[in-house]
Amino acid sequence: MYKQIAVLAVAVGGMTIANAAIKKAEFGKTKEGTAVQIFTLTNSKGMEARIMTYGGIVVSLKAPDRNGAMADIVLGQDSLDAYVTNNSPFLGALIGRYGNRIGHAKFSLDGKEYTLDKNDGDNTLHGGAKGFNTKVWTAKQLADGGLELTYVSKDGEEGFPGTLTETATYHLTDNNELKIDYAGSTDKPTVFNPTNHSYFNLKGAGNGDILGHVVTLVADRFTPVDSGLIPTGELKAVKGTPFDFTKPTVAGSRIEQNDEQLKLGHGYDHNWVLNSGGGALALAAKVEEPTTGRVMEVWTTEPGVQFYTGNFLDGTITGKGGKVYARRNGLCLETQHFPDSPNKPSFPSTTLRPGQKFHSQTVYRFSTEK
Repeated sequence: MYKQIAVLAVAVGGMTIANAAIKKAEFGKTKEGTAVQIFTLTNSKGMEARIMTYGGIVVSLKAPDRNGAMADIVLGQDSLDAYVTNNSPFLGALIGRYGNRIGHAKFSLDGKEYTLDKNDGDNTLHGGAKGFNTKVWTAKQLADGGLELTYVSKDGEEGFPGTLTETATYHLTDNNELKIDYAGSTDKPTVFNPTNHSYFNLKGAGNGDILGHVVTLVADRFTPVDSGLIPTGELKAVKGTPFDFTKPTVAGSRIEQNDEQLKLGHGYDHNWVLNSGGGALALAAKVEEPTTGRVMEVWTTEPGVQFYTGNFLDGTITGKGGKVYARRNGLCLETQHFPDSPNKPSFPSTTLRPGQKFHSQTVYRFSTEK
């Protein structure tokens, strides 16, 4: 269970994280009257991340283009009310207790079956209708300019066993990296698969689709799905399929091909099996945007990444600055353990037991090219 823990502890222990400035402001109240804060992290190069305590959401992320011009490159909304009322696509949110799907909204652990919330057809998606993306997290500003968010999920919440405590720690480094460290512990055996659901558009949020972005995925295999987007259990080679991103490939170049898996996902909405296998921090993906020169690398200790091309964005959400988010206006790279792992014994385990400490890290590294 989570063999990456020991390896990661060494890596993190030797890591130097540059100091960054951090500011706090009020961002409204939930319908229940709970106050929500928003934190702005900036580095010495002018890059900026804004993260709020509701859902741990990355509200904005500003990065430079090849000429040094800053743009907000994540999809989001202007107000807390908009997120509370209208965030069915999980814009920028922390996902839990279990990222991605669990088939038939149930699983068995140590001989006991647990029934979860069905919020995606017959399945559970991203922890249920009231997952961690809907919770107000407790914030702590760190001395090094980082932001630590904590949420305690009670035993039985959304059907999951055990009281689980998660922390998600954000750092914005002077190397133009947004780092997220995830940690978790439980008082009963449970399943745990945290991730972040930011939608990226390296042209700038609201500036059209992402079909011209050039994508590389460091994965020779992916997990095919059934009609409910639940993995079949197969680890299929990408070679010779539209899922081969082992070399830089334009995201939209094959997305409309006559392929059963593309039809089931309405585009790309699948888990890639990273060649690294998880454990040590390794490159998972690279995205290049030719018109601006922006480049994003995704590094992770997780064994998988969900590449999602915003197929279900439908123009019903008005984003920041009044811009409407239409189909495929953003792409997600959700680092994770595989979907439906609690029901797939051959997949890397997501079981977390009392006394174990879950720890993983994902790094979004930004640069430019001419």
